[in-house]
Amino acid sequence: MSSFLIRPGLRHFVSATTAVACLLMALTSASIAFASSEPIVLTGADRRTSISLDGEWASIVDPYFSGLFSFHHEEKKNGWFINYKAKAGDPFPTEYDFGTAPKLKVPGDWNTQRESLMYYEGPVWYEKDFTYEPKQNSHIFLHIGAANYHSWFWVNGQKVCEHEGGFTSFNCEITQAVHSGPNFVVAAVDNTRSEDNVPTLQTDWWNYGGLTRDVSLIEVPESFIDQYDVHLSRTEDEVIEGWVHVTGATAGTKVQVQIPDLNANSSAEVGVDGRAALHFNVKGLERWSPENPKLYKVVIRSGRDSVDELIGFRTIEVRGIEILLNGKPIFLRGITAHAEAPYRTGRAFSDKDAEILIGWAKELGCNFMRLAHYPHPETMLRAADRMGVLVWSEIPVYWALQFDNPKVFAKAEQQLTEEINTSRNHAAIALWSMANETPNTAARTEFIGKLASHARELDSTRLITAALLVRAKGSTKIVDDPLGKVLDVLGTNEYIGWYEGRPENADTTQWQIGYEKPLIMSEFGGDAKAGLHGNENQRWTEEYQANIYRHQLPMLRKIAQLRGMSPWLLMDFRSPNRPLAGIQDEFNRKGLISDQGEKKKAFYVLQKEYQERNAGNPN
Repeated sequence: MSSFLIRPGLRHFVSATTAVACLLMALTSASIAFASSEPIVLTGADRRTSISLDGEWASIVDPYFSGLFSFHHEEKKNGWFINYKAKAGDPFPTEYDFGTAPKLKVPGDWNTQRESLMYYEGPVWYEKDFTYEPKQNSHIFLHIGAANYHSWFWVNGQKVCEHEGGFTSFNCEITQAVHSGPNFVVAAVDNTRSEDNVPTLQTDWWNYGGLTRDVSLIEVPESFIDQYDVHLSRTEDEVIEGWVHVTGATAGTKVQVQIPDLNANSSAEVGVDGRAALHFNVKGLERWSPENPKLYKVVIRSGRDSVDELIGFRTIEVRGIEILLNGKPIFLRGITAHAEAPYRTGRAFSDKDAEILIGWAKELGCNFMRLAHYPHPETMLRAADRMGVLVWSEIPVYWALQFDNPKVFAKAEQQLTEEINTSRNHAAIALWSMANETPNTAARTEFIGKLASHARELDSTRLITAALLVRAKGSTKIVDDPLGKVLDVLGTNEYIGWYEGRPENADTTQWQIGYEKPLIMSEFGGDAKAGLHGNENQRWTEEYQANIYRHQLPMLRKIAQLRGMSPWLLMDFRSPNRPLAGIQDEFNRKGLISDQGEKKKAFYVLQKEYQERNAGNPN
């Protein structure tokens, strides 16, 4: 039996069921029964005035999840977050103390901050003290940019929310928990993999755990703007349309939208559903494009609340086998990237990370990036907006999920909803991707088809895609996955010269596309260790990787429906599936650039291709 101290002067008693089954339930991230509000999504949360809680947080590694399942006498208190005043002469020992615990930086994964945690999967507790003076008649939210994978949050000992999903932002209302003066927040974050998670047990990237993106406090009035969608009409020239939702507003409450640089002003009234429809003319608008990534300040107001956004206005659509940007055909000269930090490795989160990654893509000649295999941080999307790169944004419906499990579908749908509702106003995002390399089964097709329908309900202004596997018949590659029926743009992954055949097999490969739709070759490539040289037939060398590209690119030019490509990939990234000592060393080495910024020979092969394509097509 134990009692626990969270910091000097505060006594924390912890208790829970003594059943081992409950311990196992916690370790598999099963739901813990607490009364708390559901987290909400705020569109453009990063555009609001906030108080940062980033920096050093106290941390306790808790592989048995003792913080939720411990006991003391007959007390029945859940977790390392219930505080009691220490009694003078209390004889019980202190078994945890955030005041003396080691620190972890937030944002950041725990794996690359502490060598002992590099391979750790399980719960880690975080604690941060802060001083706050809340305003009257307001809502206060704890904003979490991402926490991988299952997370729980308490403020001053009160449970404020629980969230599942490692790559989307969410907001916990803490209005009733926070008070004037000193406060503290405690979080438990568990990155344990599970069969019914999204993604599931098997992935080809590092399972970075922790508070991997920013944490802050956001304060809004009693009636506040939580969601908005402001975009250029596809069907009416120089018309801005969309909607604004105001939580706590009565029907008839006014919403105002201003674009100062265009002298554009519009107002509307919310209905009984809290939503106000937008539809107004603008004159002299410059359309956003990779060549001219023009962003406009957009001010959205309702009552005492306002949000100052930066939005680029453009249209993206499909006509036959063409992808049209602002009504004109475009070829997507792309590259794929993980949210892996250059140089330091670990999970990318900062403006600097984003600017380096996108800067490399621009140097390569890209106007497009596939951001795999999960939603990337807002810093990446903001940088894409201002630097002029179109984006494929994806949820982690990856490989073989439990497609016949309704609970798994609910998790995928939740992540898709959070992704779109958070990031829907980014001009850079052109495609919502529903999945990557999923098996061709009826359950899978129904599962992803429902996700595609849901995405269209949430956002009808963008294109729907997925990265499909192909089948082979002799030297012919066939794209006829039934999932293609529900997609606007087909994505296709293939690895001729690496996982199958030799690079020169691409020379005689033919493609049969079963749909009259545009095709993006969403993956191809091969591994090379930067600085390892040999002849073009020696695997793992820069020369072999470059040879793959030299044979792939002419093959791709022959595919009539090809309207883009995003080779795998921009930069090497950590993966536990890649243990080959002296070569991979737990990195996927298919990057055209090493994790330390060294450009490989294939970088220049693809760069030349994109220069030639750009010369023939200015888009």
